Parts: sequence; structure tokens; C-alpha cells
Amino acid sequence: MKDFLSLVRFPNLLLIVMCQALVQACLLAAGIEWAMVLHPEFALLTFSTVCVAAAGYIINDYYDIKIDAINKPHKMVVGKSIRRRRAMFAHLFLSFLGVSIGAWLYLPIGLINLGAVLLLWGYSAQLKKMLLVGNIAIALLSASMLLVVAVYDDKLNKITIGYAVFAFLISLIREIIKDMEDVKGDASFNCRTLPIVAGLRTTKYVLYPLIATFQAFVIVVILHPATPLFFDVYMLVLVLLPSIGLVLKLIRADRRRDFTFLSNLNKFIMLTGILSMLLVR
Repeated sequence: MKDFLSLVRFPNLLLIVMCQALVQACLLAAGIEWAMVLHPEFALLTFSTVCVAAAGYIINDYYDIKIDAINKPHKMVVGKSIRRRRAMFAHLFLSFLGVSIGAWLYLPIGLINLGAVLLLWGYSAQLKKMLLVGNIAIALLSASMLLVVAVYDDKLNKITIGYAVFAFLISLIREIIKDMEDVKGDASFNCRTLPIVAGLRTTKYVLYPLIATFQAFVIVVILHPATPLFFDVYMLVLVLLPSIGLVLKLIRADRRRDFTFLSNLNKFIMLTGILSMLLVR
């Protein structure tokens, strides 16, 4: 069980549950209404998303056995404690479950989940080896994880779209940083990620404007007259300032451990940004 939970990135799945619960309770209601999270249909919606995400992690590790043997041999599960055939079966079962439950709830949700399953398979098999294509695909999936809740409730609003943009930008930045972290293993298997094609220095020059765009977006949100003061202070201290630290650290980063630190800092910014939903109204 421990190996399976590691395979499906259990902490990341909990983060998905938290994100969707916050969207449901904080962004789609006049105030904070936790009762909306307890609705059985919302639980099924979240479960379907978790199934698709877990299936995506499994198929990614399935295709990455040789690369992971170089980049992170101590974290390998598929091919060691879990056989490849069993991993593939788990992927297919969870994918079917996620798409079926989504379609049963609302056909557009089923189609979104099916699109996510196909995109995750394509990402694992080929897209992540292509210049920026895989990075953008994962960033889009991160944004869709938030939007799917609003689509189901037919309450797509500006605040939800704003958080989806936040998720897209911060995920895109992190995916590129992860490529910088994994450049050694990726290069051994003919991947054409940005750090391999353009080099670490040029990749930084791509990241700087991306991070600047993210910071500009956060500043616009902070200066918006409709946001509460405590929300503005929170975003300044726990989102904007850490993103400035991200840039300062990125300037001098040149080792794997530096990029691992940047990836973790990126996770922190993502988490604090998501938790800001509690303060937005």
C-alpha cells in the first residue's frame, strides 16, 4: 500500500481534493459555505478528478522507468516493488473509473476527464520530450482541475478564471524548473526539453519573463479595489515576495540541488496561492 500511495503521489492527490473543495466552498458561493463540499455529487466529482490524476502519475512512471533510474533511482516504484503489468492495469482501471463517474455526473465532465486521460498518456509517452509542449500541457491540466468544479456547477466566474490563470502560470514555471532539475537523465534518452535544447542559461532567460508575468498578475490582483486588505497583505507576503526570492535564487542556480530548492519554493507559492481562496471574500 505504501508503494502504491507513493506511485500515485498521495500528497498531490490530497492537494487536488483541497483545491477543488476551496473552489466549491469559497469561490462559487456568496461567502464561505463548507456545506457545499459535503454534497455527495461533489465528492464524486472530486473522486473522478483524483482517479484521473492518479492514473496520470502511474502512466508517467510506467514510461519513465529508464529515465527515473538516472534522475531519481531511490524513488522508483514501477519495475521494482510494483510490476509494470500491474501498474498498467491500475492506470486503465483508474482512467475508466474517472471518466465513467464524470460522464455519469455530467457529460461535459466526462469529456473533460477523457481529454485529461488522453493528454496525460500523450504527455507521458511523447509530449514531455518535446520543446515546451509537455510543460504547457501539464499547466493546462492544472488550470482545468479548478475550472472543472465551476463547469459542473455552471458557475464559471471571473474569480475562478483568475485562479485558473494563477495555476497555469505557476505550474508552467515549475514544469520548466523540473526540466532543469532532471536535465541529466532526460538528455540520456533524447528528450528535447528546453534546458537540453537551449541550455540552462537560455532557459533562465525564458523563465524570467514568465515569472515577471506571474508577478504582474499577482500585483494586479492585489491592487484590485474589490479584494480585502488582509487578502492583499497575504498575497504580498506569502506569494509575491517568495516569487521575488525565486528569481534571486534562479539567477545563481547551477546545480541540481539548486533547482530542487526552486521546485520546492514553487510548490510553496502554489500552496499559499491556493489557500488565499479562504480570504478572497
